Amino acid sequence: MRIASDEPRRFTGQQSHGGRCATATTEVMRIASASSGDHGSGSLGSVALPSALDLAVPTSLPIFNTAAPAPPHLAPPVRRASRRISVGSVPVGGGSPISVQSMTTTPTHDIDATLQQIAALNAAGIDIVRVACPRQEDADALATIAAKSTVPIIADIHFQWKYAMAAIEAGCAGVRINPGNIRKHDKVKLIGDAARERGIPIRIGVNGGSLEDVLLAKHGGVTPEALVESALGEAGLLEEVGFGDTKISVKHSDPWVMIQTYRLLAERCDYPLHLGVTEAGPLKTGVLKSAIGIGTLLAEGIGDTIRVSLSADPVEEVKAGIGILEALHLRERGLDVVSCPSCGRAEVDVYTLAEQVQAALEGIDVPLRVAVMGCVVNGPGEAREADLGVAAGKGKGQILQRGQVLFTVQESDIVETLVHFANEMADEIRAERGQGAPVVVA
Repeated sequence: MRIASDEPRRFTGQQSHGGRCATATTEVMRIASASSGDHGSGSLGSVALPSALDLAVPTSLPIFNTAAPAPPHLAPPVRRASRRISVGSVPVGGGSPISVQSMTTTPTHDIDATLQQIAALNAAGIDIVRVACPRQEDADALATIAAKSTVPIIADIHFQWKYAMAAIEAGCAGVRINPGNIRKHDKVKLIGDAARERGIPIRIGVNGGSLEDVLLAKHGGVTPEALVESALGEAGLLEEVGFGDTKISVKHSDPWVMIQTYRLLAERCDYPLHLGVTEAGPLKTGVLKSAIGIGTLLAEGIGDTIRVSLSADPVEEVKAGIGILEALHLRERGLDVVSCPSCGRAEVDVYTLAEQVQAALEGIDVPLRVAVMGCVVNGPGEAREADLGVAAGKGKGQILQRGQVLFTVQESDIVETLVHFANEMADEIRAERGQGAPVVVA
């Protein structure tokens, strides 16, 4: 690593930033070696220097005092009051953390493939998984899947009351069914009684395609009023048989209609609400629609569990859902790489640099924000809220930690330097929490 040289910049090999000990001794060793002309093999050194060592690190880029007091804590949105249910080990509603759901795309009767996809969703951070159950062979597979799954399983049933009973008896953590589709009151009571005895909640799911003809005629089409009337009518059928552990979704493919519908429903009941934009589309547009629809409602305190529905790998649904919650401070952030959109002032390839940093730090599992800025004029100020960052320009980059400029490196060394410091900071956060380093299981 080559250090740009003009004016000196001093920093201490071990400094405390915001209560975290930012150890930089190994990188300091490299810098000292590079400055003395010993470039070595190009890998980071492992020789520890005394923590009190001060090292003069020269820089040709302007140095700004960007340190600022931590901003006051921003409280998350005030949540709508709702009754609490339990989907297996995951509480939903009643002020519980907002959970993220997805749905498998494998044939449920293919048990191995379904369990493999559930494992992938679990690794991505899923809380609850739904599996389709359109055939008897799928219902027959539920007991094995529910027993082996590491996350709660909800069985998605539409018309067959026998499949709903099979799901309950198989140990599924929840059932999605609209009792109006069953049509027989005694069968609805049978399902309600069995679910209540086992503490299994039922989700009612209404969307434009499931509206009754009478409601379409009454309201003149698929309107928020029609969707809410349908949902509360379905919930009423369960209440009639003494079942109340219900959650409701009223999804629509238009985010604006979806927002209006959930707002109306939130005013008329205390059931926990499952948010989603149905048929949102492929990854790019689907995430956008879902972020608008789900994010708007969550910001208003409406919603207890969410699913981002995409025409894509369901793992992408989980990533998007978690991202929405993190953006609203409703879930603790993990790795968050922020970067400027680039402009005429940028003198480095910000897009490529940000992508390289994101890929290199993908395994970090603690809250850590890394800023990649392509301007030495505004970059230090823009990066001051980040834990770690770079303000790059003219083939060089200022490395910042907690708003303090540490030193300047060549552009070719930016990614390596950020990765080194980010991993150090992540290890320190884990140590503070008593977690230790993550273990990779083959």
